[in-house]
Amino acid sequence: MYETIQLTKNGQVGELILNRPNAMNAMNMKMMEELADCLEDLHNDDTLKVIIFRGEGRAFSAGGDIKAMQGGGDEFDLSEAMQFVTRIASALYTLPKLTIAAVHGAAAGLGFSLVLACDHVIAEENSKLAMNFIGIGLIPDGGGHFFMKERVGVPKAKQLIWAGQMLKAHDALAKGLIEEVTAEGRALERANEYAEEALQSPLKAKLATKNILHQQKLPELKNILAMEETSQNAMRQTADHKEGITAFVGKRPPQFKGE
Repeated sequence: MYETIQLTKNGQVGELILNRPNAMNAMNMKMMEELADCLEDLHNDDTLKVIIFRGEGRAFSAGGDIKAMQGGGDEFDLSEAMQFVTRIASALYTLPKLTIAAVHGAAAGLGFSLVLACDHVIAEENSKLAMNFIGIGLIPDGGGHFFMKERVGVPKAKQLIWAGQMLKAHDALAKGLIEEVTAEGRALERANEYAEEALQSPLKAKLATKNILHQQKLPELKNILAMEETSQNAMRQTADHKEGITAFVGKRPPQFKGE
C-alpha cells in the first residue's frame, strides 16, 4: 500500500514504520505525502488504540531529504512539502490514540518534530536528537516551534532551536524533551511494554484528557504551522540557506553571513 512507510497491526497496537533505511529515513516528498495520508486515515480506524512510531534501519529519521532539497525541480516543491508537513502535524496532534515514539539512531529536524509531537517518547541512550534546521539556515517546521515550546517553554525552546545542537538521550531527558531513556536496542521493546500497560489502564479517560488539552491548543498549532510555511519559504531564498545546503552536501562547515 505504501512505498516509504509501513503500518502493521497487532491487536489494538499499530506500528508506523518510517521505511527508507538506505537514506536514514530522510523524508522525501513521497514519504511526507504517505505519512499525511496514513495519519489522517488512522483517525477513522477504531481498531487501534495505540500507535508506535519507529524507523527502519540505523535511525529514526535524519529529517527532511536535504539532497532532494538541493536538487529542487520536480523532486522537491517546498510549498507542497509544507502542506504535507502541516497535514502530518495536525493529524498527529489530534489523533485519538496514544502515540509513542521509539527512537534509535538519529531523530533530527523534521524527524525530531515528529518525535516531539508524540504523547510518550522513549529514546535509546546513544540516540542523537536535534532540532538542527539552523544548520542549513532554516527554521523548524512540522510544528517544531509548537511542540518544542509545549515541552520546555518559550525561552528554552528558543535557545534549543537557535543552538541546533545534537543531544544524547540523557541530555534530552534532563531538558524535558523526552519521557524515557532505555539501553541500546531496547526502545521498541519498551514501547511495546508501555503500549500494553496503556491498554490495561483506563485508556478512554487518558485519551479524553489528551483531547481536552490538545483541542485548547489546536488553533495555536494551526497558526504556527501557517507561520512556519510562510517563514520557511522566505528562508529558502536566503544566501545563508544556500550556503548551508552546499556546505552540508560538501561535508564542510558553513560560512554564514546573516543574509
